[in-house]
Amino acid sequence: MPTFEKVTESQVTRAIVSSFAADLEKFAEGEVVIVGGGPSGLMAARELALKGVRVLIIERNNYLGGGFWIGGYLMNTITVRAPAHLILDELDVPYKEFSKNLFVTPGPHACSKLIAAACDAGAKVLNMTKFDDVVLRENNRVGGVVVNWTPVSALPREITCVDPIALESKLVIDATGHEAEVVTKLEQRGILKKVGEGGMWVEKSEDLVVEHTGEVHPGLMAIGMAVSATYGLPRMGPTFGAMLLSGKKGAEIALDLLK
Repeated sequence: MPTFEKVTESQVTRAIVSSFAADLEKFAEGEVVIVGGGPSGLMAARELALKGVRVLIIERNNYLGGGFWIGGYLMNTITVRAPAHLILDELDVPYKEFSKNLFVTPGPHACSKLIAAACDAGAKVLNMTKFDDVVLRENNRVGGVVVNWTPVSALPREITCVDPIALESKLVIDATGHEAEVVTKLEQRGILKKVGEGGMWVEKSEDLVVEHTGEVHPGLMAIGMAVSATYGLPRMGPTFGAMLLSGKKGAEIALDLLK
C-alpha cells in the first residue's frame, strides 16, 4: 500500500476555506440561482450548465435529490412514466419496464447519476443553505436570493442574530417542491397569488406540471412541484417523470429569458 504524503492540518483548513470562499465570491453575482436541489432543480442545473450558464443550486439539507432518493412510502424504488424514461437513457440510469409505459429504477442509483450529471456539467452547490428572502428590484422584479445557514433557523430567536447574505442573479428558479418557498415569499408581500396544490391525479398532474413550467413573475421561474403549488394543479404522488421533464423545459425557457 502507498504511504500518504505529508500534509498539515492548517493546509487542510486553508484548502477548505479558500476554495469555498472562491465559489461563494463567484456567485455573489451570477446568472441563475436554483432554490432546491431535488430532481427538477438538478435537471435544470445540468441543462443550463451544459450551455455554459453559471448556475448555483441552493439546498437547505445536507444532501441533494429530495424525494428522488427514497421514492414513495419510504420504499426507494422510483417510478417514471413514458416518455420520461428517455431522460434516464440520457443520464445512463438503468431501469426496467414494470408495465406498459411505466418504468422502475433504484432511487439511490438514479439520484446519484443525476447529481453527478449536474456537477459534471459545471453546476455548483451550496448545501445546508436556506432560502430566506428574495432580492427585489424596480417594479418588484426578482434580482436574486437572500440566504442563511440552515442551522441558524433551528436556533431560538432570542439567542441568535446571524444576518443573512444576498446573492444577486439574473434569474431565480423555484424548485422547492410542494412548499414553493420563493413563490410564497412573493405571495406574502402581495406581489402574486399562489393557489396551492390540488388532490392527487397522476395522469393529469404530470402533463400539467410540464405545461405550466415557466416564468411566474419577472426574474422568477417555477419548475417541478413548485409549479403545482403555484397554479393549483393536482399532485402526482411518487412518480418522477414530470420532475425531470419540467427541469429540462425550465432550462430551455431560462436560456430564452437570459437572452
